[in-house]
Amino acid sequence: MRKIMFAAVAAVALAAAGAASAQMPAPADIIKNWDKNGDGAVDKAEWTAAGRPAERFDAVDANKDGKVTAAELEAAMAAMRARGG
Repeated sequence: MRKIMFAAVAAVALAAAGAASAQMPAPADIIKNWDKNGDGAVDKAEWTAAGRPAERFDAVDANKDGKVTAAELEAAMAAMRARGG
């Protein structure tokens, strides 16, 4: 009985971990989805067209070139995770 209970708890934990990681697409996939002009980055118009707040664009565009790359988005997402939100 104990083995069955342990297996059930382990299965639930694995399913929850998989669901959590499945929720957020990879930054490169997000950029591909939002990049409507196909230049490999997201400009402010594409950002807002994707429903993102314009004021967040400037915070994510780390090198201030007017484009958000997958690397910049990954860094911003990592910083947000580190802050716990």
